[in-house]
Amino acid sequence: MVYNLARVMKHLAIFKGDGAKKILSGKKTIESRFSKRRNPPFGQIATGDLVYIKPSGEDIIGQFRVKKVIFYDGLDLSDLSNLRKRYGRQLAAGEGYWQQKQDSRYGTLIFIGEVDPFITSPIKFPKKDLRGWVVLEGTSS
Repeated sequence: MVYNLARVMKHLAIFKGDGAKKILSGKKTIESRFSKRRNPPFGQIATGDLVYIKPSGEDIIGQFRVKKVIFYDGLDLSDLSNLRKRYGRQLAAGEGYWQQKQDSRYGTLIFIGEVDPFITSPIKFPKKDLRGWVVLEGTSS
């Protein structure tokens, strides 16, 4: 896979439960973010971007490169049901997750490329708010 590294953004994704560990183990190959509003990463993430993996309340434990992104605007229950049927296995999300997302109108599916676990976190990010996603910075080559 060839990435456009001229426009690489870095992101911090916060994971509740075991989502982060599922990514590192390869069980979860698509990350989803659904919301009622256009919250990041909606419209702000692209192929080739780098995503730091951070379990809630812990240090960053790894990173992945974005292989592909699909954005959804104007979702309804039928759309969510179809997305669950099509991508459910790769999303590795339980019933509770889908119940919580029923009112979502916007969605971002992030297909996970190369995954690198960290032994120790290469960066510290003092995050004290409830955001589940933070756009950190862009770089240019």
